[in-house]
Amino acid sequence: MSVVEAIILGIIQGLTEFLPVSSSGHLELAQALFGNQNNAEGNLLFTIVVHGATALATLVVFRADLWSIVRGLFQFTNNESAQFSLRIVLSMIPAALVGYFFEDTISSQFFGNTLLVGLMLWITAGLLYIADKPTQNRANLSLSNAWWIGIAQAFAILPGISRSGATIAISLLLGVARDRAARFSFLMVVPLIFGSMAKKILDGGLEQEVLSISPILAGFVAAFFSGYLACQWMIALVKRSQLRYFAYYCALVGTIALVTSLL
Repeated sequence: MSVVEAIILGIIQGLTEFLPVSSSGHLELAQALFGNQNNAEGNLLFTIVVHGATALATLVVFRADLWSIVRGLFQFTNNESAQFSLRIVLSMIPAALVGYFFEDTISSQFFGNTLLVGLMLWITAGLLYIADKPTQNRANLSLSNAWWIGIAQAFAILPGISRSGATIAISLLLGVARDRAARFSFLMVVPLIFGSMAKKILDGGLEQEVLSISPILAGFVAAFFSGYLACQWMIALVKRSQLRYFAYYCALVGTIALVTSLL
């Protein structure tokens, strides 16, 4: 993998982790451009590094919120921080179970399947379009809402289903306030990213990696800065009810993937 390819794949990961266009779907499509050997998902070390970069970007963007949550937890009372943390843990359960038991199976069955990516991108487009219609989103984040948002996140293991798109769309359809929906969607994924990174490391395979340090650093920097900008941009777009533009984009890319798979 060259430095240029690492930067491109890092930017794709950083942008699509937060923008509702499916990072896994775009990385699958990027494989058609660079080939399996240079695809980010085909290199364990590079995958871990760029995912870690996007997780770090989330922590930086929400550093004030995280500090407030940590301080609240150390008060050892049933305060807002404790309730928010409980909802984060609850939302993680469906995706954690699906990821632990089915991630390898899904990856082996659907790796390089552009037909599936195209269909799932169309589903993402539909969710975003429906959720973006003007509604009175004023509800708090209940335990029930957190569970259903977690279910939506679990489905995002399929390439083409946007994690942020699915979780934010379901949040809005449940009536959750737009700022709370974006904040919860991005914070709920951080523990899962670190958990996924730990699982990949413990499963082994890093000792077989032969990637030089330059592409790794380039991919990390590209993923971090693009992720940082995309996270802030996405928060603003959710508040302004502009998800429909990403619905159009997902439908276009999904159509291209479908046509390509049939040629």
